Amino acid sequence: MPPPLKTRVHISTPAKYHSTIMEQIHYVDTESELLALCRVFAEQPWIALDTEFVREETYFPRLCLLQLAVPGTVACVDPLVLSLDPLLDVIYDRAITKVFHACHQDLETLFHLHGALPTPLFDTQIAAPLLGLPAQASYARLVEDVLGTHLEKAHTRTDWSRRPLSTEQLDYAADDARYLGPLYLHLRDRLSELGRLQWLEEDFTAACDPARYNGATPQDAWRRIRGTQHLSGRQLAILQALAAWREATARRADRPRGWILRDEIMIELACTAPSSKAGLDALHVSGKTIARHGDDLLAAIASGSGAPELTPARGAKPSPLTSTEEALFERMSSLVQEQSKHYGIDAAVLASRNDLVDLIRKEGNASLRLLTGWKRHAIGEQLLQLKS
Repeated sequence: MPPPLKTRVHISTPAKYHSTIMEQIHYVDTESELLALCRVFAEQPWIALDTEFVREETYFPRLCLLQLAVPGTVACVDPLVLSLDPLLDVIYDRAITKVFHACHQDLETLFHLHGALPTPLFDTQIAAPLLGLPAQASYARLVEDVLGTHLEKAHTRTDWSRRPLSTEQLDYAADDARYLGPLYLHLRDRLSELGRLQWLEEDFTAACDPARYNGATPQDAWRRIRGTQHLSGRQLAILQALAAWREATARRADRPRGWILRDEIMIELACTAPSSKAGLDALHVSGKTIARHGDDLLAAIASGSGAPELTPARGAKPSPLTSTEEALFERMSSLVQEQSKHYGIDAAVLASRNDLVDLIRKEGNASLRLLTGWKRHAIGEQLLQLKS
């Protein structure tokens, strides 16, 4: 193992978890150091993980730093100079639980890197609300609320692709894994005591669904674009064709979508449907873009013009509840309040108004928020009984 970069002792952590604080930071940028680290990590039941990446100039995230921690050791591994294959063997070991906070971007990065997702996992952001902590809480908020440690956020705008990284930058990055293990142990043990740990199995399994990380299909890429509420069905069909072309082109070139064609230009093209390069130029499409992609743009516009119209989404408000629905809503709301007090979980986190209305009005829809994951165990099943 390489020598530590820095040592810090934190005394505010609950005593039960103090021994798991990772006081020494190791910067790993040689093969021998990496293999030594892998030998240590391979013997652990869990590993805390975080990633630093950049994607300002690419379609896919580019991994620039991988932070990992187990009791006694936290390491910042440099993937820009190392082959991560030995470490990936450890990370993808199904006997080891991988601990993340707000795992989606980390998993997206690993999925692009390795073509698979590391299981099993535990996500502290998903787990925290089951203990009455805020929904969607930041890592820093949970570390402060649960472990009593305030994290500085001085390097949030660091370009992690630049080398060398300073000791301060590495220390900042290491914090994202350093306290994740103690946080995990605290949440896991408390959830286990309350009999709620198993409630999270479905949520964690869903987080590892590869479909979440394949990106939007080209045909659905138009749905990501804002400002389409006033477009007609024909204009939306053209936009769909343009967005599908852009998505495929951006992936193939590994460049940001906006570098290929900006959203506002695509909306203009969908609204005016030019049929010539002169028409593209009149809409201020750059000469470089016309030279490189003009024929493809015109082909996409023509394809969308001849496709079936799409149904515009006007964002109409749902109709008011009927008297029968309102009575059921009130009974459900009362139950939510009761269970909120019973579980110590905020009522709005347990079931929002929109959640209840969706449950009242939709039949047999297993994708409803209240009928999936931990919410089904905490409140969904009981609400279904009221509805039946």
